Amino acid sequence: MTKQQENEALLGGSRVLDLCDYKGLLCGKILGGLGADVVKIESPGGDLARDIGPFYHDIPDREKSLFWFALNTNKRGITLNIESVDGQIIFKRLVEMYDIVVESFTPGYMDQIGLGYKALSEINPGIIMTSITPFGQTGPYKDCKASDMIVWAMGGMMYLCGDSECPPVTVTCPQAYLNAASDGAIGSMMALYYREISGEGQQVDVSAQQSVASNLARNAQPTWDLLKRNQMRVGSDYLRASTWTVEPQTWPCKDGYVTFRLGPGGFMARYFLALLNWMEEEGMNVDFLKSIDWNQWDIDKATQDELDKIMEPIGRFILTHNKMELYEGAIEKGVMLYPVNTAKDLLGDKQLAARNFWVRVEHTELDDSLIYPGPFTKLSESSCAIQRRAPLIGEHNEEIYEKELGLSRENLFILKQAGVI
Repeated sequence: MTKQQENEALLGGSRVLDLCDYKGLLCGKILGGLGADVVKIESPGGDLARDIGPFYHDIPDREKSLFWFALNTNKRGITLNIESVDGQIIFKRLVEMYDIVVESFTPGYMDQIGLGYKALSEINPGIIMTSITPFGQTGPYKDCKASDMIVWAMGGMMYLCGDSECPPVTVTCPQAYLNAASDGAIGSMMALYYREISGEGQQVDVSAQQSVASNLARNAQPTWDLLKRNQMRVGSDYLRASTWTVEPQTWPCKDGYVTFRLGPGGFMARYFLALLNWMEEEGMNVDFLKSIDWNQWDIDKATQDELDKIMEPIGRFILTHNKMELYEGAIEKGVMLYPVNTAKDLLGDKQLAARNFWVRVEHTELDDSLIYPGPFTKLSESSCAIQRRAPLIGEHNEEIYEKELGLSRENLFILKQAGVI
């Protein structure tokens, strides 16, 4: 990042040491995208997250993990054994120069090796340590390990996922620790802002279970609190808690799915009548549907049989078209219907293209450039961008150890031979 880019970035001038495993990698990526100088610290030989696929051209290689590529952009990378005495001395020297340490070890581990928040704050009183763990630093479960699926279940989200007649399921793509890492980035920035005001550092304690519980479907907690009923699993459908009726949210079409929902009368009637006119234009009999006064119709009083009778002809109509025909027709006719995009659809989406969302990132080590999702936000007064690809194993050892810490080339050779770096 150039000096001008650093000055323009929201977190320009801020420095982060990233000790996370797969659970917290997104935290450093977010901070790096906002301009912080993030240094990913791996054990000698590389982080275990490098073994997570898929891989570039489907060839397993620790330097070609697409998972690693995706979650480590905008980071420099060094190797360091923080369990060794020399490694701890080096880490403490780095802490003197940095603002934030992000870690995802078991609670108490950093204290055991002499690198806990209390020890680091004595070296750098303004240091912020963000700890991302399954259940947080306190409580009866604090020492428990948990996979993404376990956190998804214990955070309450799994109970809501799946069909009503089947057991709960997790989602296909792990999400729990992505939620936690995002909260870690938010907490880190809040602590950084507080330090600007007070001069004090602090520890940010992120519980992945709490992150998931905080993101439950909007009415899951109040449904239990007020009605003493757990919200039902309804698959891809929508559960209307007032009547305990179910209506589709996703509808199959010729080449995938679209999303469309019924709604109450009033302003929602306009788009529903537009859909009925469209169906009639294409030769469907909609006499029954048009016999209903949609301006007065109250979906919260409809029975499941009434809903099923209304939805059946709509489903037949949608099956006669593909996604883009339905989407373009919906825009033209004023119907609230949208395609359910796949990753392939997103890459060809003209809205994302118009906003320059997709960016090509050079991978000189692969003699190739890869397409990445770009910034998650656009800022009018500062930048948010991918400035560099994910680091190779120990790629910036010399840059950081020699130029920033002043270690000699001979020192680096000895440290490498000793397994410290």
